[in-house]
Amino acid sequence: METPTMKPDTVLILDYGSQYTHLITRRIRSLNVFSFVISGTSSLKSITSYNPRVVILSGGPHSVHALDAPSFPDGFIEWAESNGVHVLGICYGLQLIVQKLGGVVVEGESKEYGKMEIEVKGKSEIFGSESGGEKQMVWMSHGDEAVKLPEGFEVVAQSAQGAVAALENRNKKIYGLQYHPEVTHSPKGMETLRHFLFDVCGVSADWKMEDLMEEEIKVINQTVASDEHVICALSGGVDSTVAATLVHKAIGDRLHCVFVDNGLLRYKEQERVMDTFEKDLHLPVTCVDASERFLSELKGVVDPETKRKIIGKEFINIFDQFAQELEKKYGKKPAFLVQGTLYPDVIESCPPPGTDRTHSHTIKSHHNVGGLPKDMKLKLIEPLKLLFKDEVRELGRILNVPVGFLKRHPFPGPGLAVRVLGDVTQGNALEVLRQVDEIFIQSIRDAGLYDSIWQAFAVFLPVRSVGVQGDKRTHSHVVALRAVTSQDGMTADWFNFEHKFLDDVSRKICNSVQGVNRVVQDITSKPPSTIEWE
Repeated sequence: METPTMKPDTVLILDYGSQYTHLITRRIRSLNVFSFVISGTSSLKSITSYNPRVVILSGGPHSVHALDAPSFPDGFIEWAESNGVHVLGICYGLQLIVQKLGGVVVEGESKEYGKMEIEVKGKSEIFGSESGGEKQMVWMSHGDEAVKLPEGFEVVAQSAQGAVAALENRNKKIYGLQYHPEVTHSPKGMETLRHFLFDVCGVSADWKMEDLMEEEIKVINQTVASDEHVICALSGGVDSTVAATLVHKAIGDRLHCVFVDNGLLRYKEQERVMDTFEKDLHLPVTCVDASERFLSELKGVVDPETKRKIIGKEFINIFDQFAQELEKKYGKKPAFLVQGTLYPDVIESCPPPGTDRTHSHTIKSHHNVGGLPKDMKLKLIEPLKLLFKDEVRELGRILNVPVGFLKRHPFPGPGLAVRVLGDVTQGNALEVLRQVDEIFIQSIRDAGLYDSIWQAFAVFLPVRSVGVQGDKRTHSHVVALRAVTSQDGMTADWFNFEHKFLDDVSRKICNSVQGVNRVVQDITSKPPSTIEWE
């Protein structure tokens, strides 16, 4: 992925694999400061190319004593000091600073995990000069601890067990927090981050979504020549629709949208989506019915990653064919494909934001990121690749996308293929799932709960259960209901429905959908699970 154009007050995060790294990014952006993540082992040239005002070293699962422990490049500290760049190490990042600058980090006698009390010692820049003696609860997650600080550093907070909780070297503008200020379990964490960025580092809160929109339009016009045409893959979801609207604003009718019915859509999705595109969004859209083609390729496939790869490949093949048809019409074949890839898609599929992360695992391949074939002929335009879902909705409002459309729950690119566990072509699994999902979602709307839920859907399970329906023994399908609350899809909690609602929905499903005799609810958060079942 290309290097984004950075503002002078950009906060760059070097990622060492912490599950909370994305939260640092979100917390900083919520303060109207642009934040961006790259691999913690990026080269010095790569780091300096972003021209950051502040660099944050994230936490991570490693010990600084491990042979393969990731680290910032040689010369990083010297570069930061000579250029007035502030550096903040969080958890593993603090320990890395201590070890690399001549201090000592050892395996702690007492591990610190979960909520811990810390006390601020004397005057401190990172906590504020008037905070001496203050106690606060924070979220710790470390086994190693700093026992000897490098020259010029001082301890500015300690845990109840006496471990170093925060340190700083004001002359070098280097700071460290052993705990995670970015999580809600550290109640004063946001206050500390705000003070650090604005009062210590002097960062300005001047990043706005309008700025990003204008920047992306500028990039699109620089990328796409005035005589070139572009294809946009529309899924009917918020992400691809906002991406299409943004690109259409940049290049007008040289954008050609295609909506592919892959046979894996929800109940009446093709008719509903095409009606919305035509009446509300006024986007030029061609509908391609490729359901038989996709289902033929998916026959007998049960592995979710394989499903995603197959679907990604078939989508691209269809877009290539669509491009050839446009070439006949306009005399020039489109060279670009627009996709509504979001930051969480990139994070979960591969190195965020796209190059060389090696310190945390791929969670799943998104069909428009990790599921793309290597020999794809079209070049990608992904104007939303640095944004979270709520930020995309904000951009959509600026672009006058109807609010009702922006509030639609996310729907995965591979569609119902990842909501039928097993072979999607076996029996009538897809039809059963469509009916169950429609009942569930409509019930949520009727109860006035739709806007309170981030995502809700049904899942077809590869099991049958014994039941009694109409005084007869049945051996029928089991379906699961999933509803979660979230801000960005990176973490989520299950939605707590009232018992009467669940009772009503279960009865409707079992009485209306032939072949279903049992309904279960998924009450698992993310982590440990993902939102989709696969």
